[in-house]
Amino acid sequence: MPEPPMWAGFPVPDRTDPRASKRRFRPAAADPPTAYHPCMTPQLLRYGVAGSVGTALQYVMLITLVQFVQVPAVAASTAGAVAGAAVNYGLNHRWTFGSTRAHARALPRFAAVALAGLAINAIVMSMMLRSASTHYLAAQIVATCAVFLAGFIVNRSWTF
Repeated sequence: MPEPPMWAGFPVPDRTDPRASKRRFRPAAADPPTAYHPCMTPQLLRYGVAGSVGTALQYVMLITLVQFVQVPAVAASTAGAVAGAAVNYGLNHRWTFGSTRAHARALPRFAAVALAGLAINAIVMSMMLRSASTHYLAAQIVATCAVFLAGFIVNRSWTF
């Protein structure tokens, strides 16, 4: 009897077998999802655009809350990050990653990544505001950069 055909170490289902449609095979990825590949560039750019929309909302809320409502900068930044994350989820799920993963599975993962990003954002803001006489907007720029690339890698490989 001949060996069943293989693809990336997994058997390929026989389409003539009526049981084949009930089996699910997941081939191994050729490259790990976090490894950089040139075809990732458009996706990274879309992630940047989606992130810019969420970040713009975060900055508007930050400035508005600090300047007009006198909310402390870290709390205002955190509130803005939560609003920005809500916008980012919708854009990233549909446009950036074109995910077919159910929202019931993707949203909790995105929330976990967003919470980690929120913690990093708050830590960087707090450290920069306490350790040096840094303007809150300069601290926010550094915090935004610290979260961006890590968020892309984790969202690409795990969330969506």
